[in-house]
Parts: sequence; C-alpha cells; structure tokens
Amino acid sequence: MIKVENIKKSFDDIEVLKGIDFIFEPGKTNLIIGRSGAGKTVLLKILVGLFQPTSGNVFYNDVNTDKFSKKEIRKIRMEMGMLFQGNALFDSMTIEENIRFPLDMFTKDTMKEKTIIVDKCLERVSLKGINSKFPSEISGGMQKRVGIARSIVLKPKYLFCDEPNSGLDPKTAITIDELISDITDEYNITTVINTHDMNSVMEIGENICLLHKGKLVWKGNKDEVIDSDNENLTDFIFASPFLQKLKDRALGYKASMKEQNKI
Repeated sequence: MIKVENIKKSFDDIEVLKGIDFIFEPGKTNLIIGRSGAGKTVLLKILVGLFQPTSGNVFYNDVNTDKFSKKEIRKIRMEMGMLFQGNALFDSMTIEENIRFPLDMFTKDTMKEKTIIVDKCLERVSLKGINSKFPSEISGGMQKRVGIARSIVLKPKYLFCDEPNSGLDPKTAITIDELISDITDEYNITTVINTHDMNSVMEIGENICLLHKGKLVWKGNKDEVIDSDNENLTDFIFASPFLQKLKDRALGYKASMKEQNKI
C-alpha cells in the first residue's frame, strides 16, 4: 500500500499539486487520471522518489519515506517496477539483455539463474523465444510487453506505469491493459497507472483518482463512473459527443429498468 497525505508541489511560484490525499491499494490497478497539466506525472514522480514534495508525506506500508535510511531507500527501489511511456528499451541490447538489466544492476545471481528468470518473464507476457532479437525487430506492442517483462523481473511489490497505452492501436492497448491487470492480481502488486485512456478507466480502473488543476476532485472505481454526477469527471470522461451519447443511453436504460420494476 502507498498512501499520500496533503501532498503539495511547487516549481518556483507555480503550485502544481495542491494537497493530495489518496491511498493506492495493493492487488488493485490504481489509476491517476486527468487532463494534461492536471499534475498526474508530477504525482507519479513523487511516488517513485524522482521529485520531493514541497510539503506533505508519502507512506509505503505506513512508513513515512522521510524516515527511510539510505539502505531502506535502496530496498524500496528494488521493490519497484517501472513501465515507461516510451518503453525505454536499449536499442543496442537484445531483448534478453534489456530484461536482464535490472538483475545485473541489483542482484548477484549467476548468469544461468538470470537467464531462467528472463525466460519466465518472457513466457509470462507471451513472448517466449525472442531473447536474441533487438527492439527494432519487434512491433510496438511487443516492445511494450518486453517493458512489462523487465518491470516484473525483480518481482516488485509496486508497479508504476506511465501512459502504458500511448502510441498503441486499440486492440493492442486492450491486450496491455489486461496483461497489467492480470499481473497486478496474480502477484498482489500495488500498481499505479498514469493514464488518459478511457478504455483503461472503464475496463481496469479498480481505484481511481481524478486530478484537476492540481487538486483531487473525485475518487472511486470504474463501476461508479457512469452514475457519478461529478462535473469534473463528466467533463473528462465524456468529453467527446460519442461518449456522451453512450452515457445518455446507459442512463436511459437504467431509468427504463427502474420504471419496469415498479410495475
């Protein structure tokens, strides 16, 4: 579990985050959503320790990160997996070398042990046997799955995903969503996803926080989205006329069902 209390962040005189309180729950896909400039990326970077908050506290399993020693900071970073927006694969390395990179950095495993782990991770993302290929030789969707394989190679307790569906076609994006959701549930990971993808919100949004101009303006889950009358959520989720029509149809259907039940 990760908890943030009254997190504020300013850059010079510009306050980007204005007192965020939220709990990111283990075993769930926790989504940070909001328009561009809402503060999503800044909050994600604070969670992983790339930015320090101007004020407020971040807790990992009820322990304030401000109290961490250097040894504890290193330990918590080894328990983090990262899936970057642009995949961040090394072009000059093979797929196997890319996935093995965290093992080389943080473990003393033998090469044989590391190869076994890499093979298991590749199999888990349905990419068995592509060890010797280079990133340029595989599709964007496959590169994203390689990124996921690398993010779980150290068996993390925490998985952070920055716009995981960026640049993917809708079908591949659904596959990535399902894979992240399955891995989260399978390994009981605290997964935090920074996204503006509406399919991700409606399909895997188990614990959602909506940021608007640096403030947390709504929290809930995918099942509560349709029924919410929160203006900021409605403006964000149903921004397009097509999505608004879908919402109107859903609400109309629910209203008709209620009337039928009265009869």
